[in-house]
Amino acid sequence: MLVFKSLSVFCLFSFLRLCASFDTITPSHSIRDGETIVSAGGTFELGFFSPGNSKGRYLGIWYRISTEVVVWVANREAPIGNHSGVLKVTDEGEIVLLNNTNSIVWSSNTSRAPASPVVQLLDSGNLVLKDGTGNNLNFLWQSFDYPCDTLLPGMKLGKNFVTGLEWFLTSWKSTDDPAKGECSIRIDTHGLPQLVVMKADIIKARAGSWNGLSFTGYGRSMPNPIFEYQFVLNETQVYFGFTLVNSSVFSRLLANPSGVVERLTWMDRTHSWEIYFTAQRDQCENYAYCGAYGICNANGSPVCACLEGFVSKSPKDWNSVEWSDGCVRRTPLECNRDRFLKYTNVKLPNTSSSWFNTTMSLEECEGMCLKNCSCLAYTTLNISGKGSGCLLWFRILIDMRVLSPGGQDIYIRLANSELVRKKDCNHEGWNEDMELPVFDFMTIANATCNFSSKNKLGEGGFGPVYKGTLQEGQVVAVKRLSTNSGQGLNEFKNEVLLIAKLQHRNLVKLLGYCIQENEKMLIYEYMPNKSLDSFIFDHTRSKLLDWQNRIDIVGGIARGLLYLHQDSRLRIIHRDLKASNILLDDSMNPKISDFGLARTFGGDQTDAETKRIVGTHGYMSPEYAGPGDYGLKIGQWN
Repeated sequence: MLVFKSLSVFCLFSFLRLCASFDTITPSHSIRDGETIVSAGGTFELGFFSPGNSKGRYLGIWYRISTEVVVWVANREAPIGNHSGVLKVTDEGEIVLLNNTNSIVWSSNTSRAPASPVVQLLDSGNLVLKDGTGNNLNFLWQSFDYPCDTLLPGMKLGKNFVTGLEWFLTSWKSTDDPAKGECSIRIDTHGLPQLVVMKADIIKARAGSWNGLSFTGYGRSMPNPIFEYQFVLNETQVYFGFTLVNSSVFSRLLANPSGVVERLTWMDRTHSWEIYFTAQRDQCENYAYCGAYGICNANGSPVCACLEGFVSKSPKDWNSVEWSDGCVRRTPLECNRDRFLKYTNVKLPNTSSSWFNTTMSLEECEGMCLKNCSCLAYTTLNISGKGSGCLLWFRILIDMRVLSPGGQDIYIRLANSELVRKKDCNHEGWNEDMELPVFDFMTIANATCNFSSKNKLGEGGFGPVYKGTLQEGQVVAVKRLSTNSGQGLNEFKNEVLLIAKLQHRNLVKLLGYCIQENEKMLIYEYMPNKSLDSFIFDHTRSKLLDWQNRIDIVGGIARGLLYLHQDSRLRIIHRDLKASNILLDDSMNPKISDFGLARTFGGDQTDAETKRIVGTHGYMSPEYAGPGDYGLKIGQWN
């Protein structure tokens, strides 16, 4: 009985000792292949494993709820060929991994020796070396300082400027090989620090710089119930990380072997990891997709366009959807005479050649940029609260994209003449008169594939007409007046003012306009069957018009003219009515277009005399082509 009691006490003592060291390793307690230690809360486990179809043995840390998800590997470049691996901590305080010949496969290379070394697996997934007799928070070494392919809550991506230690993720080579792959995620510390995805030494994607709320490449992050981002930049370090809002939720950031960055969250309901988001959302995430001074719009067609004041460097390649050469300035800068054009809702350009100040105001920032002829753009450094700080660019502007909504403002330097060109879109008094949307030149250029010849519908004396597709998918026709068309700003404004006030089924609908110095464009509803002259003057297509079609077309034109002459708010004489100005919709209904030469009548006016003859010769009535008389004989309409 005494022997039995002694044995029971010994077993109980051994069990308690084993429980006390459940998450730790000491010089007197090592673990072998087949044994593991588990963090105090039971979240993570450390031991030996073989990934996928590999026969090599690695020491790693994995989630206990999902043992196939390994978040850290010690000997990722040096697998052990059999099950002989042993992990121990030496009396000198170094963590070592040994093989069957007692050779060191991997070690922690600890610089300081603790009095009583203890290795512990924390419930955060961090494997730490500490002095068992000192401050438990004073880690002499930790696995969080040497990430693999996974960023866990509490880990850092960035750099310690004092020690030179850099924290970054590196993908596995494959699902069977945890050795370092080509893809890495890190903070680029040149200029204003920014988060980048690298393939070897080449940037493949860029989340951008931190603006106080989020990385500029992802817009303004909305609060979520899972995690909160952290970003720290000071004299000693810069780092990015995240913390969990709810500690019962498991979430991680992964750089997978294919180079895609994903955030995954564990779902208890399905017992699986689900993708919360993927960093590479679309083609605009590819670094510098539109080249220097280009801007990418994933919803645009095409997706790439030059910034205002810039033109494609290689027009032939640009029209062939090869945009990597980017754009060049249309007008050289003039330093002291330059001004800035504001862009909104954009991803800021690469900041590796930037300069920043945390205390300057936006006005001071503009003044500093304007005084330095090498400064290309400026913006607010921190947009949280009322905004603060200054960010300047001094080299090419590259890797910009449209982020609507949620992007940031940036002010880009242009020659003063380019700003005059831009201001022409807002002529004094026009907006009040037009009652129509004003389209930005870049929007129309994107819609028409930069006025590609493939999108050209035809051309008249006024200039070419292009088919275009707006961002929301609406198909339009863009009439682009040529400089030698004979129609100037007055004729253009006349057409817009007149047709904007007209609504009739037999009048073409004007959707908007744009003016940029010598560029004058009208945006109409798209007519699939083009103009009447494309039928009646074409031997083959004319056969498609039977007598009933012709009667219906003539009747529709007459109804449109009656509306113009008698029923509309404005009494209008078209003065250039011809087959090419009659457009046909998909049902062959006629619609009168081109009101550039039209003229209004007073409410009680029946005739007038012009000072010059306008219109197309061959289509003018004799009384107008000769003395210039035109009029409405109201009583003769019947």
